[in-house]
Amino acid sequence: MTVTAAAILPLLTRRSIVLTGMMGVGKSSVGRRLAGRLAIPFVDADAEIEKAAGMSIADIFARHGEAYFRSGEARVIARLLEGGPQVLATGGGAFMNADTRALIKVKGVSIWLQAEYDVLVRRISKRRNERPLLQTADPAETLRQLLIEREPIYAQADLTVQSREVAHDAIVADIMGALASFMKAASQQGKAGA
Repeated sequence: MTVTAAAILPLLTRRSIVLTGMMGVGKSSVGRRLAGRLAIPFVDADAEIEKAAGMSIADIFARHGEAYFRSGEARVIARLLEGGPQVLATGGGAFMNADTRALIKVKGVSIWLQAEYDVLVRRISKRRNERPLLQTADPAETLRQLLIEREPIYAQADLTVQSREVAHDAIVADIMGALASFMKAASQQGKAGA
């Protein structure tokens, strides 16, 4: 059964659909298609951070360090969450911030795009230079350590959808189905509690 935007949007109200997960899972490419399917805006938090800072994320890391970047990232995401409904793709580390997670819980529906380690290694090896956290002697091992650290936090997202080697539209269809079920259940729970 194909899920339509009409099954999701009325229940979404002003909330954002927030995509989280490791670099290389497809948050931006899948997010753009999802936003198109729902006819709502797509916003890439990393692009907004670069616009606000007037420099690339790699330059922010190099000049000011990760802590400075994470602080700015949290502020930008908080601002963006005021603009829903939208599909918001966040950087891989954004969901690690407890305050950001709490804000997303209130103002959005979070979706962890989860991918197997081997899939991620293949994807990021093509664009490793754009990833400040992978500027190490062994990027694959760094990625493995990041997964160990981050996956228990990503698992706190409202929904988990597998990102795998299929057409992006198949992932979008999975997200639409998961979202429709989640929103319907949340709506019925709200009515039961009223």
